[in-house]
Amino acid sequence: MKKYVFPLILLCCLLIIRCKQKNKSDENKESFFPVLSFIKSQVAQIDTSLYSIKKIVLIDSTHSDTVFVPREEFKNLAKDFLDLPDLTEKKFKDRYIEEKLFDEQINRVSISYKPKKPEEEDIQKQEILIKPDPAEDKIASIFIDRVINNRDSFLHKIMFWQIDRSFQITTISQKPAKPETTTILKVVWGKDDEE
Repeated sequence: MKKYVFPLILLCCLLIIRCKQKNKSDENKESFFPVLSFIKSQVAQIDTSLYSIKKIVLIDSTHSDTVFVPREEFKNLAKDFLDLPDLTEKKFKDRYIEEKLFDEQINRVSISYKPKKPEEEDIQKQEILIKPDPAEDKIASIFIDRVINNRDSFLHKIMFWQIDRSFQITTISQKPAKPETTTILKVVWGKDDEE
């Protein structure tokens, strides 16, 4: 009996060590790209920049307004981006699928997140385009497709952030017994006319 006790204890110790290593590897799994943190850093950068900021609003393709806005207003204009759920939070890890692709034609790496159950999530798609570079990869743009369903309204926001240049939010809204409206907000602060 005594000769079986030592191997049994050794086996138990090995199993405990193995389980602890497995838990550590789960903690070290690659996390989702921090889109919200990245956008917050862009907003902070613009807050201290000397860029002139231009706001363009187009409502139902019939009415357009273009105005320059003070830097203090920028954060409020970017509110839809700053209010996004943070997919890097642990609770989202099992609710979204990450996909990474390289597109040779446009020389971009795409990292996209799609919900496993789209009917239960606001964020329908989140995509980051990265321009690969041997010295340092550079984020080119962020695309977010968000749907918010309430009892009394439906909002579909198609959001596009072009790094160091501009952002655009297309909002399609529908309220009961009213026609659908589409509003496009574009805010430009950088060199929007370059590629």
